[in-house]
Amino acid sequence: MKEKFNIEKPDPSIREDLKRKNNNKTKPAGSLGRLEEIAMQVGTIQQKTEPELKNPAILVFAADHGIANEGVSPFPQEVTQQMVSNFINKGAAINVFANQNDIDIEVIDSGVKGNFEDDTAHRIHDKKIAEGTESFRYGPAMTREQCKEALQKGAEITRQCAENGCNIIGFGEMGIGNTSSSAMLMHLITGEPLDTCTGKGTGLDTAGINKKHNILSESLKHYQKDGSPLEILAHFGGFELAMITGAFLQAAQEKMTIMVDGFNVTAALLVAHKITPNVLEYCIFAHQSGEKGHRKMLEYLNVKPLLNLDMRLGEGTGAAVAYPLIKASVNFLNNMASFDEAGVSNTE
Repeated sequence: MKEKFNIEKPDPSIREDLKRKNNNKTKPAGSLGRLEEIAMQVGTIQQKTEPELKNPAILVFAADHGIANEGVSPFPQEVTQQMVSNFINKGAAINVFANQNDIDIEVIDSGVKGNFEDDTAHRIHDKKIAEGTESFRYGPAMTREQCKEALQKGAEITRQCAENGCNIIGFGEMGIGNTSSSAMLMHLITGEPLDTCTGKGTGLDTAGINKKHNILSESLKHYQKDGSPLEILAHFGGFELAMITGAFLQAAQEKMTIMVDGFNVTAALLVAHKITPNVLEYCIFAHQSGEKGHRKMLEYLNVKPLLNLDMRLGEGTGAAVAYPLIKASVNFLNNMASFDEAGVSNTE
């Protein structure tokens, strides 16, 4: 397991050149709002005044959770495997949005209970740690060694994407019960009350949310560890969330632009940020999820999402929908005429 990631802050000195270029476009300064901010951020990440987006990809990590068998979700555990089959057969929302925006989708079996047919093996990466985690209601979801293995595998597949020429990446997830894991990660890292962190997940009603909260609250009685990010992740996380954590850290080390999806993916980012705060420099937050708690996560990180469409599907769908805005930001910076080129008088 790679114990340390070397994540440097991008050199901010290029921002003056980017600002000068931006302000010389044929528009009032600041009139493209957040698009100008994104263009500046991508240019700073890439250390270029003409940034470019190459081979965009979204990695969808899937795994099962032992906590799902405790009644925290209205859906049975086997839906995880069924939805992964839907991903690899290109029938899910993430497939539709990714295809629309020319984004490559990679599906990773991080720990799904069950196997996939041989004829689909070439469409899924088998990185299975185990057949789902243990229930953290009574003890750790995974061992520290399994957690480290998951971090490493998430990092490895992200490095492969970078080696294949991808410089903008997003992460998605699938795993019945994973909002319970994410709620626990959020609670222990941000200090927000557990009821603030606990939402409807895949569609719980009020009674279901109350039951979920009670189960999560009970599980805290069995957690008496050191409170380090790796310990929290191993005790309450899922294999897919651990792999996403490693993927975040590797993507930042590779100096890739990272599109951050919703509640579960941001929970993994909370862990990555706790390990290495510089990871945040490479992140663009796609949207604010409709899942309770996500707004508080974003406030904790002191970041602003691009969109708020009440989406809470996961899969990386928020990142896929936001990608065209990031592309528009880079395109205006590179292709919009300057005042001199257009023969338009500037205010200066």
